[in-house]
Amino acid sequence: MQAVILAAGNGKRMWPLTLERPKPLIPIAGRPILEHIIDALPKEISEIILVIGYKGDMIKEHFGNVYKERSITYVNQWMPAGTAHALSMAEPLLKDGRFVLICGDDVHGKEAFTKALSYPLALLAATHPDPSKFGALELNADHTLASIVEKSSVPPTHLVSTGAMVLDKRIFHYEAMRHENGEYVVTHPLGLFAKEHPIMVVE
Repeated sequence: MQAVILAAGNGKRMWPLTLERPKPLIPIAGRPILEHIIDALPKEISEIILVIGYKGDMIKEHFGNVYKERSITYVNQWMPAGTAHALSMAEPLLKDGRFVLICGDDVHGKEAFTKALSYPLALLAATHPDPSKFGALELNADHTLASIVEKSSVPPTHLVSTGAMVLDKRIFHYEAMRHENGEYVVTHPLGLFAKEHPIMVVE
């Protein structure tokens, strides 16, 4: 199984920490964030597609083509255009079947991924006191995703997407729209996808 990790952002909100290195290489507990992310992946993940951009050569130099027996393929996001655009860069490398999508600056527990993989499609979520900064979620009665609203001043709930999910290539059947911030975010095609294919929300 493959995992796509989005690690192309320039990390402006973390300046000056990201002036000399990309955000995924900022150390936490003595190791880069991205190492923690990859180490938390379940055993089913044997191949990683890393979408890089800002200072991407530093990420390639650190991890190489194999990291702890997992092969790594790099894709360059040639312009900073959002998560949907970054994911589209990886589409040609995705095989048939499911894949895991993760942001390269969020650390998740292995147990959460294992639970998510028990469903055909899944989205990892958490509650947050200020959901206006994230993709806020509404759920159906069966705890599947009903809708997701990106960075709204009036979020529908305090439950938000963590940016980690189990998807398949049908996500590319749904066109991304440009958010008011100018980026093409994955939340729009994800919301359309969820209306036709149940996505379990895992908290």
